[in-house]
Amino acid sequence: MTTPLARRIAPLWTALRIMLILTVVLGIGYPLLLLGIGQGVFPSQANGSLVHAADGRVAGSALIGQRFTGADGAPLPEYFQPRPSAAGDGYDPTASAGSNLGPESPELSGQIRDRKQAIAEFNGVPEAAVPPDALTASGSGLDPHISARYARYARLQAERVAVARGLPIGQVAALVAAATAPPDAGYLGEPRVNVVELNLALDERDPAHATHARR
Repeated sequence: MTTPLARRIAPLWTALRIMLILTVVLGIGYPLLLLGIGQGVFPSQANGSLVHAADGRVAGSALIGQRFTGADGAPLPEYFQPRPSAAGDGYDPTASAGSNLGPESPELSGQIRDRKQAIAEFNGVPEAAVPPDALTASGSGLDPHISARYARYARLQAERVAVARGLPIGQVAALVAAATAPPDAGYLGEPRVNVVELNLALDERDPAHATHARR
């Protein structure tokens, strides 16, 4: 025969046991299961999609863009240049964000005008040849990709990089092609080039000009 106190304690003890079981299963077992699957099946993605330089050191992530500039902040001609970033001080993963400037914003219009002039001058092409993704930041501000057109068409970037490094344009074009990803599922979006991976491939092919990797 149970006492009134025992009847009151029984539900509490049942609830405590359920909480302990769920804590072990969902708070320890489930995370460890996902960790094991990630490390066993998708180790690169689970560890941040890190990319490595030729000397083996971590050079960044394939998911986050980088600036390829000199000590004075000017873009380096021997590297493909990414699209602008609105994330903090350039591709800061802790400050992922867009500019939130609308299409009729005078500030955005001014930025686009200045960027178009600078990019056209830097690459030696008419302003009309500069593609839109060279002028505006992505929604996250971290996108490492540029369009295939920005990388290789209309003399944009590929020819400049080849001249700066003293490489045949065919070698540079081949590296661009190797770094070009097709549209998702074959039809979603457009072909895109990962600038971080492309510039690492350039440094491996031409280590004498790997100024960014030595900084």
